[in-house]
Amino acid sequence: MMSNLVTFYKGLGTDTAGRTIDEIWGWDHRRLEMVHDFIQWLFPLPEPSRFNPDAPLLTPDDIAAFRADPALRDRGRRSLDVMLEFYGLSRAGTEITRGANFAARANVWLEPANHNHLRLTRILLFLRHAGLGAEAAGLLACLEHIAEHEGAGIVTGRTLSFWRSDARNA
Repeated sequence: MMSNLVTFYKGLGTDTAGRTIDEIWGWDHRRLEMVHDFIQWLFPLPEPSRFNPDAPLLTPDDIAAFRADPALRDRGRRSLDVMLEFYGLSRAGTEITRGANFAARANVWLEPANHNHLRLTRILLFLRHAGLGAEAAGLLACLEHIAEHEGAGIVTGRTLSFWRSDARNA
């Protein structure tokens, strides 16, 4: 029997707000920024969310399902692509770089103590758990480059240490 999370991820169910994954993937940037209870469904973790008590937990069975099912991992990549585009980043295979709209999008998240830094932490952790370690490494490399250049003095050493730990040790 599939969990609610896997059912949602396969496009066969909804989150606790009644939204499908395909609906969320179609949201515009404004909605992705303003709504705060979807990120835990796109990038679930084994630990409870401090911000969304209705968020699903990524169970060992869910982790095994993602790791065993290439279609689920592809859908995980689709969730990643939606958020990368939101941040002004793009993915080619496992390489992640600043996209054409980076300058326009960076103002949404490249500022001190921005809540999107926590979202990026969540994304990195989920990628590792779901068997998408190469994508996690690609995202980390991109974020490290941004932190060294455009994000110098904005992305804290503490945030970078979380990102590094999460990308490598999930």
